[in-house]
Amino acid sequence: MRKVLPSLLGFMAVAGCATIPTETELSFNSEPVNQGLSEEDRHVNGLIARMSLERKVGQLLQPQINSFTPEDMERYRFGSYLNGGNGGPSGDEFAPASEWLRLADTMWDASTKPLPGGEPAIPTMWGTDAVHGHTNIVGATIFPHNIALGAAGDADLVRRIGGATATEIEVTGIDWNFSPTVAVARDDRWGRTYESYSEDPKLVAKLGAALVEGLQGRTDDPDYLGAGRVIATAKHFFGDGGTEQGVDQGDVNGDIEELKSVHAAPYPATIDAGVESIMASFNSINGKKMHGNQELLTGVLREEMGFDGLVVGDWNGHGQIKGCTVEDCPQALLAGLDIYMVPDDWKTLHENLVKQVQDGTIPIQRIDEAVRRVLRVKLRAGLLDRGAAKPSMRPNAGDLNKLGSAAHRSLGREAVAKSQVILKNNGQLPLKKGAAILVSGKAADSIAQAAGGWTLTWQGGRELTNDYFPGATSIFAGIKEAAKANGGSAVLSEDGSFETKPDVAIIVFGEEPYAEFAGDRKNLVFTDTEGLDLLRKFDKQGIPAIAVFLSGRPMWVNRELNAADAFVAAWLPGSEGAGVADILFGKREAVGKLSFSWPARCEGEPLNGPADALFPLGFGRSLTDARPLEKLDETCGFLGGGAVSDWYSNGRLAAGIVASAGGVDLPNLRGEGGGVVARGVDKDRQEDAREISFGANTDFTLTGEGKGAFLITYNIAAAPAGTVKITNGDNSADITEGLTVGAGKGWREMVLTEACLGMTGDSFTIASAAPMTIRISTIARQELPEGTQCSF
Repeated sequence: MRKVLPSLLGFMAVAGCATIPTETELSFNSEPVNQGLSEEDRHVNGLIARMSLERKVGQLLQPQINSFTPEDMERYRFGSYLNGGNGGPSGDEFAPASEWLRLADTMWDASTKPLPGGEPAIPTMWGTDAVHGHTNIVGATIFPHNIALGAAGDADLVRRIGGATATEIEVTGIDWNFSPTVAVARDDRWGRTYESYSEDPKLVAKLGAALVEGLQGRTDDPDYLGAGRVIATAKHFFGDGGTEQGVDQGDVNGDIEELKSVHAAPYPATIDAGVESIMASFNSINGKKMHGNQELLTGVLREEMGFDGLVVGDWNGHGQIKGCTVEDCPQALLAGLDIYMVPDDWKTLHENLVKQVQDGTIPIQRIDEAVRRVLRVKLRAGLLDRGAAKPSMRPNAGDLNKLGSAAHRSLGREAVAKSQVILKNNGQLPLKKGAAILVSGKAADSIAQAAGGWTLTWQGGRELTNDYFPGATSIFAGIKEAAKANGGSAVLSEDGSFETKPDVAIIVFGEEPYAEFAGDRKNLVFTDTEGLDLLRKFDKQGIPAIAVFLSGRPMWVNRELNAADAFVAAWLPGSEGAGVADILFGKREAVGKLSFSWPARCEGEPLNGPADALFPLGFGRSLTDARPLEKLDETCGFLGGGAVSDWYSNGRLAAGIVASAGGVDLPNLRGEGGGVVARGVDKDRQEDAREISFGANTDFTLTGEGKGAFLITYNIAAAPAGTVKITNGDNSADITEGLTVGAGKGWREMVLTEACLGMTGDSFTIASAAPMTIRISTIARQELPEGTQCSF
């Protein structure tokens, strides 16, 4: 029996109930509440018996923080809420930890204000995606992504990371973590491969269960869901790592028992570890969306696996069910979903669910069952017995010394070192004492690139300078410190230039940060030639070169492997770059082993096993293994693709493009300057567009290199109240009439050519004389046929 915190009497008194009914006065579906029920269910049923239908439905809705107010919370009493990948207090994802805690207090207060008629006021709970540390928060420890922890293969290490993450989450007053991801990634073209521990379901199960225990505590421990612990979530049930061609949110097809043996295999381990919530997956199984799949959500997860916690949906995932919209979907609840993650359209969904219970579409018993599961988790987490203890009064809350603490950063450094996998070593590792080292590559001193996606912003990005990561250590900084301690020196030269010839060069390069769907690929060819060019340059100069490769998946890098004297798969190590140096200098033994097969061919077909693997599952050299690697075939038909012309797409700026408002640079189109605010909104996918709100006489500028006309995919709901102009260089065009014509007509494309704008500069500015809101999905530059006219 799990620990239950049975202070219903105290909670009800704090919630404002003057009297509490006796057991015989309580009723639940006309059945006595004490017949054959556990103690915790009797407590929970006592609450349910006193709740109105509207409040019950409120428990089943989870909006995101930038789409509702404290007044909305007080009225609707949402059972939970979340911050999206680009969400933050007052729309600022870079808000200090104190502001996150303040918001937690505000929403707690709103949810616990006394209700009339003796109805209990149920505290809300806040969920966040802390998938590799509490990485939405500036200053938090950024641990390596799961693919790296899979290479480390150390369950105790993962358990300790879970505990550190939970503590840092508690600093900000948040209750619930949407982690661990226990996907078994079987096609590395999937953009979420780095969220998977391994292609091996057994390893995923072991490490997933360990993280659950780290976040929540062990079920038989006194601190289970106590101080230093938060609610965990195993996700995404199930099949997210098995879609055809690795397409995010795509189709998983095959014999159901065979699919379960791979993709559902980690869930029993996390359930045994006590995981309190499981998130439904976006994908389909044999053509049926998981959010509406009763046979699997109820039949397999509940009845076969015995899960008794709550099932939460993913971002508007219920709206993908056949016959559903985001605002209207009883099918999901009937299939077994308990909480709708409905970021923005919660009000209409609430109205429809109430009506659907009233007209018999949804039985009240099903509503009560879902509410019971939500309240039971809250009871186990102590949220129903803390009385007046708002988030800021809980253990660890507001203790900023525990956010990115020295102990947690040391743990992160240990995890980085244990996850490094040496693929090639011609005797250059460990680095020799006294060596003069040249460190090159744009990623060498970029903490953002080393951290990858789901870091401060949803997609991450190198536009996040090191100033956004106080207390963190870049890979170069770690190497520099280690070189000095080793009697040598290290200097940074991104382009590889030097005045004094070094003894050895280290080139840090790899994938730009990305998150779900934006990271999907058609093949596994690494085409950015920066690292390759540097490796070949040093080879010609007779300088030994060591490649440190940053990536969220194994990739075809045969050319780089041939050119390097040593090659280290560093994955996405996070904020503690000194852990990379620990391996390069031999301060720690190299113990990392591949948890994914490394491809020998460039096509990108699914690779799960030794066939066609250049390096098989479990491969990894020790520092003393200097066996030569034979020259690899560099032929690949996917090489030589053209450059992308997008300036902005999928909710993020392209490399080299700068957004600014009021003189303030805005990473990822985040707005705070000059009265301009931008927030993530959905077009086709989660937060794949930005809603940009202008104040009076404000402007918004994008700057970068490009050629040709501007093509802008936009949506404006209402005609502008004042003049709107676009300026490019010395040229300006009034687009007020065009926006007026397009108002209310959905997504449209604006084409701005030389005929109307001149296109003489490398930037354009949107300036609005009056307050205006416009949504933008993509901005691209493209050379169009001569004579092409402007259009809106």
